[in-house]
Amino acid sequence: MRLGATYRGNGNCNFVVWAPNAKIVELKLITPQEKTIPMSRTGRGYWKAEAEGVKPGTTYMYVLDRDTTRPDPASHYQPEGVHNASQVIDHTLFPWEDTAWRGVDLAEYVIYELHVGTFTPEGTFEAIIPKLDELKDLGITALELMPVAQFPGNRNWGYDGVYPYAVQNSYGTPDDLKKLVGECHKKGIAVILDVVYNHLGPEGNYLRDFGKYFTNKYTTPWGEAVNFDDEYSDEVKKYFIDNTRYWFEQYHIDSLRLDAVHAIYDMSAKHILQCLAESTAECSRKHKRKFYLIAESDLNDTRIIRSPALGGYGIDAQWSDDFHHSVHALFTGEQFGYYKDFGNIEHLTKAIKNGFVYDGQYSEFRKRSHGNSSLELPAEQFVICTQNHDQVGNRIMGDRLTTLVTFDKLKLIAGLMLTSPYIPLIFMGEEYGEDNPFQYFVSHTDPDLVEAVRKGRQEEFSEFHAQGKAPDPQDEKTFERSRLDVTKKNLGHHKVLLNFYKKLLTLRREIPALGHLNKRDFDVFGFENDRVLVMRRWKSDDQILSIFNLNPDVVTVTLLAYKNKWRMMLNSADAEWGGKVKSPDEILHPENNLTIEGFNFILLRNVD
Repeated sequence: MRLGATYRGNGNCNFVVWAPNAKIVELKLITPQEKTIPMSRTGRGYWKAEAEGVKPGTTYMYVLDRDTTRPDPASHYQPEGVHNASQVIDHTLFPWEDTAWRGVDLAEYVIYELHVGTFTPEGTFEAIIPKLDELKDLGITALELMPVAQFPGNRNWGYDGVYPYAVQNSYGTPDDLKKLVGECHKKGIAVILDVVYNHLGPEGNYLRDFGKYFTNKYTTPWGEAVNFDDEYSDEVKKYFIDNTRYWFEQYHIDSLRLDAVHAIYDMSAKHILQCLAESTAECSRKHKRKFYLIAESDLNDTRIIRSPALGGYGIDAQWSDDFHHSVHALFTGEQFGYYKDFGNIEHLTKAIKNGFVYDGQYSEFRKRSHGNSSLELPAEQFVICTQNHDQVGNRIMGDRLTTLVTFDKLKLIAGLMLTSPYIPLIFMGEEYGEDNPFQYFVSHTDPDLVEAVRKGRQEEFSEFHAQGKAPDPQDEKTFERSRLDVTKKNLGHHKVLLNFYKKLLTLRREIPALGHLNKRDFDVFGFENDRVLVMRRWKSDDQILSIFNLNPDVVTVTLLAYKNKWRMMLNSADAEWGGKVKSPDEILHPENNLTIEGFNFILLRNVD
């Protein structure tokens, strides 16, 4: 039974809503002509109505027990915001042109994460489309959209969404998002959508009026947990399982990024994550192309991505925060919050070798043992980054890595990520060194809620990040400060950095050893005293050698440990990349000594 309004054509529309505790449920059609239609109760608390004379664009609400009028919990569009009527959408009308599209293999993902509202001056789905050629030229193969589910107002990160099936009206219409997805597919770019199943936002969240969508068995940072294992939880699970299929089938989304699964509580015999994985696999079989689920988790628990046969949930991949934390602590020197668990070359080496740094040992930050081993799991199951919306936006001033480290370090950090054997994620603007901040912003209409958000953010920063006064999330200037300034990408060191990212991603595509995501065909060594990290990767006879100098001063290295002859593919200190070095063109032999400038790296490829 499909929730929400399903348009059948010829003015016929089915309406289904779950309201198990209601004694009477009525469908109230609002436009083009107001009309109330009684709904019939079916099994397990569902109510349905078949209405005639209903066209796409008709607006409606549900009336519970004749005194509570609410939008549809499974609304497909909220044209006038979270408190007003839902709209009937005919998903069959969109002229899809991607029937031959079979997606991008997960191992070939190079992810670009963006926030629709701040990526362009217009802040819309349509405004992204003219930028796709630039992203493709950069080397992006997967576009990740931060959450687009309807939230209150027109400024929000998206994690305050309250209508998981409805696209944000200030970003555009359902067709606008479909058009963006279709244009991505034409250019060979997959689309990842960030979805939030661990909580809903506070304003406009009317799910409690309909049924037991939440439970007080557990407490989350956002209050009551979503009800995945208490009474009535079967139908709550169905609501979210159907939501994944909705995005795959109605919007042709390729992958879903599941926000903060560590805040999902489910003690039932089959965890909701396993249910989502099974439903996604079924959807893949039905449509003869692979859909993916990628989890965000800070648990360092491989159960999330292990197969059910090995006691796991079967999610395809997950974010690995330990790589980010290792890089950030090492190059900024910051040691507050979770960064106190990192900061040595040993941590970075292990993050590159295994995926997780903390795989069962004691965490000083958490005051307990943390994680389990990821060594044996495939590299393509881990997404790594050096910046993302959380790690930038949850700093008190939303300052990017660009403003925290030197230009040489930015290149070095890019090299670590893009020559490692994992799926890389680039946060919008990172590729050209955007220095505008990305700050936390909202546009709630409830004054008490606005004040609570202000207070909460300040308390969070005082406990974790830095002292000072956080920017006002409600102030529109906070949002405006967070927009990209793309005029920079053709200027000075910004242009150099952009071309540097392009070069690295080109090499990643063209050199088999670099594009081969396999933990068994590589080794990595970190030398704490010398502050040097060496990574070697291979595929058949093709090999690459990356040597990273993590010192401020020049170091000299020998290639004697490697018997091959080598050719210099990239030196981040070359004049082309803003340095002062002219790399040798001749073949390099094992007996050759090489000098590497401070906070720079070289990339070699065998010629044997």
